[in-house]
Amino acid sequence: MRDDQVVPALVARAAGDDQDAWNELVERYSPLVWGICSRYRLSSQDVEDVHQNVWLRLVEHLGNLREPAALPGWLATTTSRECLRILRAGRRYDRFSPEPDELPDDPMIEDEIIAAERHAALRAAFAELPLHCRQLLAMCMSETSHSYAEISVTLQIPVGSIGPQRGRCLERLRRSSSLRALTDDEIAGPSVGCPGGEPRA
Repeated sequence: MRDDQVVPALVARAAGDDQDAWNELVERYSPLVWGICSRYRLSSQDVEDVHQNVWLRLVEHLGNLREPAALPGWLATTTSRECLRILRAGRRYDRFSPEPDELPDDPMIEDEIIAAERHAALRAAFAELPLHCRQLLAMCMSETSHSYAEISVTLQIPVGSIGPQRGRCLERLRRSSSLRALTDDEIAGPSVGCPGGEPRA
């Protein structure tokens, strides 16, 4: 996914003061920053500080990135260093606390990068779907349980067609150009079912 030309294009546009491109970068990689912060068990205030500092540093260095496609790795490393900086600053006031670990192992950072890229690809693929598919899948994936009857009333579709329509929408999602760089296993998902279950005959 990191070889995708989307990232270099976004970096180039953002470096040219394109606010939409900058917003897309922040939205795309915020899960990566939050995920790495969670590994350091920082306070919520410290996490907010790290998040803000990481994006401020990116503003400073955006035009000087030698490999724009490697931005996820740059963000991961910068986030880890910011987390360590805060931990070490706190340790000055607590002489009994252990020295914080150095940067996480590469596989750990790699997992966070892959998860962020997968999230971005799925979000982009979802945005490509027709409105009725986005509405249907959103109700099926919602944390609030929606029965088939509720979905039928809300979306004005027959109860018996919810399952087949959901299947067609998922197939369109899997065929999206935004997901072509994912592995076969990843394209096989996501598994989306409605909490209400299949309607009875």
